[in-house]
Amino acid sequence: MRLDYIYHSGFAIEANNVTVIIDYFKDSSPTVYNEGIVHDYLLNSPGKLYVLATHSHPDHFNPEILTWKTLRPDITYIFSTDILENHKAEKEDAVYIKKGEAYQDENIRVEAFGSTDIGVSFLIDLQTWRFFHAGDLNNWHWSEESTPEEIEQANTDFLNELHYLHSKVSEINLTMFPVDNRMGKDYYKGAQQFVEQIKTSIFVPMHFDETYQQADAFKPIAEANGCRFLKITHRGETFDLNK
Repeated sequence: MRLDYIYHSGFAIEANNVTVIIDYFKDSSPTVYNEGIVHDYLLNSPGKLYVLATHSHPDHFNPEILTWKTLRPDITYIFSTDILENHKAEKEDAVYIKKGEAYQDENIRVEAFGSTDIGVSFLIDLQTWRFFHAGDLNNWHWSEESTPEEIEQANTDFLNELHYLHSKVSEINLTMFPVDNRMGKDYYKGAQQFVEQIKTSIFVPMHFDETYQQADAFKPIAEANGCRFLKITHRGETFDLNK
């Protein structure tokens, strides 16, 4: 089992004869358009290919992924329903799921959980591994700008989603979660609340653009809560996974 960091919130999971690409925004090359780990390698991987998108924000959903069907007619697309509702794709392009719904076949199970923005988060069961991709689920507030009421509401909304997830899931092998320092001084509060309440074996930061050092600042908190922290150093980085 391998995890590939593409860029921003984009990842790929490589399993035995199955590849899963999640929230593709841009390929891993910082200089050349449509070059990197996806176009140079993952789209040619043997076995079944799944492409997932948690919501329609352009930093999580690039409609170019639909053109990959010409290269790989076997792709199964699994999208949040807001992508269809916002006319970013057509009904026949994908399987669409919302919170509380799931897609399952002989290879994979993808269940949609909530978000504190649009769309969903995904719980992915694949070959004895359980992955969680948060999408835009986070405690989104800006302490230096938000009002106390806005901060309280953001905290309540996020904790409600965590409570729902905790009621359905006892443990996650690997979680991909936003650690976005653009939020200001409390930028990893949501990540901390997540690992404090949801038992997570491996934690991977995302949604941090190129601010690797700021994402790494969450490492001691993750480790204090029993997580192994995957430190990302560059686009296209690959991690071999073991439990």
